[in-house]
Amino acid sequence: MKVNVLGYYGGYPYNGHGTSAYLVSEDDYNLLLDCGSGALLSLEKVIEPLQLDSVLLTHYHQDHIADVGVLQYYYQLKSGLKKHDPLMIYGHQEDEENFKNLTFSNFTKGVAFDPTKRLDLGPFEITFCRTIHPVVAFAVRIKSKVTGKVLTYTADSRYFKELTDFVKDSDLLIADTNFAADKNGDLWHMTSTQSADLARDGQVKKLLLSHLPQEISHEQILKEAKEEAPKINILLASKIKEIEV
Repeated sequence: MKVNVLGYYGGYPYNGHGTSAYLVSEDDYNLLLDCGSGALLSLEKVIEPLQLDSVLLTHYHQDHIADVGVLQYYYQLKSGLKKHDPLMIYGHQEDEENFKNLTFSNFTKGVAFDPTKRLDLGPFEITFCRTIHPVVAFAVRIKSKVTGKVLTYTADSRYFKELTDFVKDSDLLIADTNFAADKNGDLWHMTSTQSADLARDGQVKKLLLSHLPQEISHEQILKEAKEEAPKINILLASKIKEIEV
């Protein structure tokens, strides 16, 4: 299993880099995990988008779905052989208005996942954990049926203790890290030290800090996380294009 980081900012694209989007691949299966602003441009540098097998959306905030519309136009207008016709876009059904927009004529089809059950997509077994966020959002745990390797993605969430069990023993954890350690108050995203605590307590092998802020030094974020969990291999999404899980 490998992950290509297509976008790593929270909120809005910045300085030529997009918002949350990741390509998760194994063998010839390509899963687009979230589809934020700039995702399609980044995806075109890695694979032909018509060769996607599926799309999985964790929630419907725009920095995670902004490029769904242009991806749908791509499937409508781009010539070439499509691997799947229509392309399946998986999302939760607790927001009917946004869910219905996942279906676009005969080009893409919205498919509701059941967060209480396992979702099987190609070589992946996917389970869900509802997070704490202003809208309904789900963390996802992706396990390879072939190698047993585990990628867990928090999506957007504040820190809560139950999340530790969900990320337990992950080979790679992609964590929502939108704040420096000194941020306080009512948080809807995690701080650098909270992401590090989650990785350490969950005994994950590698932590990728993502959903990063625009106006705080990413090196500061990384430094704070490493000081909190010095035994964990911690990386910045901004420094990585492809990661082997």
